Amino acid sequence: MLSLFSISKLGRVVLLASSALMAQPAFAHAHLKSETPVAGATVNAAPKAIELKFSEGIEPEFSGIALAGAKHAPVQLGAPMVDSKDNTRLIVAVRGMMPAGSYQVSWHAVSVDGHKTKGKYTFSVK
Repeated sequence: MLSLFSISKLGRVVLLASSALMAQPAFAHAHLKSETPVAGATVNAAPKAIELKFSEGIEPEFSGIALAGAKHAPVQLGAPMVDSKDNTRLIVAVRGMMPAGSYQVSWHAVSVDGHKTKGKYTFSVK
């Protein structure tokens, strides 16, 4: 049989666990889940866009992508946009020429809850 002390202790444990679970989203960040072109990939043709998928919604006004080729030469890109049906997808059109070679994508993102993340990866064009 449970004593009053045991029930009280159990209640505190449940309350503490509940509080931790509810606070978890406050510590969330928009982590990169996938990218197109894929990191480390070699693609047959220059991509028409760079697409990044994040773990949570992104604010396009405060998020962006830079693309650089040989000798860190920048490749011209369009304005960053969030997919109207999925605010976790950041899309940037490639407007500049991309001859064969290695490219680096540098990105920064601000999630809808205000957290900032950044990263980079490379891919190649045949």
